[in-house]
Amino acid sequence: MKKYVVAWILTLALLFSVVGVASAITDGELDGDDHPHVVLLLMDIEGSAKYRCSATMLTPTVVLTAGHCTSNYPYLDSDGNYEGDYTGMRIFTESDVDAGLENGTNTYPTCDGGNCIEAFEWYAHPLYETDDPFYMHDVGIVILEEPYDPGVFGKLPEEADQFDNLPWPSGRRDKTWFTAVGYGRQAIFSDEEQWHLESVRVRMVANPFLLQLNVPGITGDYSLLLSNNHATGGTCFGDSGGPNFLGKEDDETNIVAGVTSFGMNQNCAGTGGVFRMDRKDVLDFVEPFLEE
Repeated sequence: MKKYVVAWILTLALLFSVVGVASAITDGELDGDDHPHVVLLLMDIEGSAKYRCSATMLTPTVVLTAGHCTSNYPYLDSDGNYEGDYTGMRIFTESDVDAGLENGTNTYPTCDGGNCIEAFEWYAHPLYETDDPFYMHDVGIVILEEPYDPGVFGKLPEEADQFDNLPWPSGRRDKTWFTAVGYGRQAIFSDEEQWHLESVRVRMVANPFLLQLNVPGITGDYSLLLSNNHATGGTCFGDSGGPNFLGKEDDETNIVAGVTSFGMNQNCAGTGGVFRMDRKDVLDFVEPFLEE
């Protein structure tokens, strides 16, 4: 259940069979009831479910996810054509949203089974749809029609730039660990009989560690580059927007250090890119929603 975020700068959201956005937890473990504030997010175009992401409840009505999960840019169909604006979104709160679906099917769950709440507004960072690469402002907010109280909520970083001095050289013993949670794919299979396993909507958890930050290039000052291997787990398609909580196990916090944003290859392996939540422009975007 490692979460491998895929993309040359591939975003990690997942539509039925399109590779390009958001990943799923890989080489991880079933989450069960450990993170009830992490939910599955589905997005519609013209009334049909097209993409899925993962997300974190910040309040009973405010949900944090990736910008590429709430903005129509750069989603295109398989022929490279713009598909249209999102016409609806909803969250699913179960840890096993796939329960009851027929094996081998690739359909998205509906609200018929309950545990589903519709959204009425969604926003991406105001700088998301610029000429800059998407991963530089990859944060979004979803507002629900009705409240949902999981009993615990994700927290924002306490101050801007607080992660700048986290230890990250991989050879150090004082590694910075994270808890990645999401509903993405658990592996990439070529065998069609394994499709159900890779597309199942089950919440999973992994514990990657920090490999790099504040380095010019893809990581820049807006991303955290985390491990994504069999030892630590990582992210994959469908994990986009899911939280990477600071710490692991007994040291885990509910502080969302970043949201799953991108990956470096289509096999959900190697490293995963996490969009940082501790930048001032990000906090300035998110915090007003919490005051309403």
